[in-house]
Amino acid sequence: MSRPFVKFTTVLVALACLASMASLHAQTGFYSPRSLKEKSGAPSVNDDYDDYDAPVIDDPFEGFNRAVFNFNDRAYTYVFTPVSHAYETVVAPPVNRSIASFYDNVRYPVRLVNCLLQGKFKRAGHETQKFFVNTIGGLGGFIRQSDTVPSLAQIPREDFGQTLGVWGVPHGPYVVVPILGGYSLRDLAGRATDTVTSPIGWEYINLGGRQWVGALEWQWQTAISVTDTMSTLPSVLALYAQMKNAAVDPYISVRDGFRRYRDNETAK
Repeated sequence: MSRPFVKFTTVLVALACLASMASLHAQTGFYSPRSLKEKSGAPSVNDDYDDYDAPVIDDPFEGFNRAVFNFNDRAYTYVFTPVSHAYETVVAPPVNRSIASFYDNVRYPVRLVNCLLQGKFKRAGHETQKFFVNTIGGLGGFIRQSDTVPSLAQIPREDFGQTLGVWGVPHGPYVVVPILGGYSLRDLAGRATDTVTSPIGWEYINLGGRQWVGALEWQWQTAISVTDTMSTLPSVLALYAQMKNAAVDPYISVRDGFRRYRDNETAK
């Protein structure tokens, strides 16, 4: 088996894990262990969903989506959850929180670009302040020094899916993709764009016949993708399990909760 093929396969697996994690983030409405506090406008897993009007969702592929949802649920339960538990036994929670904070800091360009595209220039300034506070005062972002600054502690996150919503692009059909999870077409396009905008994805950008940044060894790129994914996997899987177990119909609960959350975030 050739080395390029091994490299390509390994990176694909790492990206699949990362995409799966991003999907879980979107479905549950949380991006990190801190997000229950940061996302105060979104319903938590303990809320009574009957108190909210059911959103109107274009779901023309519901039969297919439910089948894929069930497949993904088994993957999250029987593959990702044991991996998550093993990870927690190796990496102490304080260390894992620092790793998650570092990767969150690295994604500053994603938030900055989308703030600017939405015309939220004051928020873009706050994101820049937050980045420098965490990078300089927080040892590269491993310590969230911005939490001690009231104006920077709870800045709403921006992504390209929200930007498209602000521009008036409708959600489009809801689709559940194997491993990747459920998205509206608008947010699926947004996630793909954010992956390219994030420095973690710059390794894969190739325009004009050359890469934008120097190539990393495939082992390092795989390690970056895997540690990024694993840093938030335990908390997000726990929230997913709570949402699923509390629902009469987990598919509807996740689908509708996803839409409510995304609409709420776009309106901020």
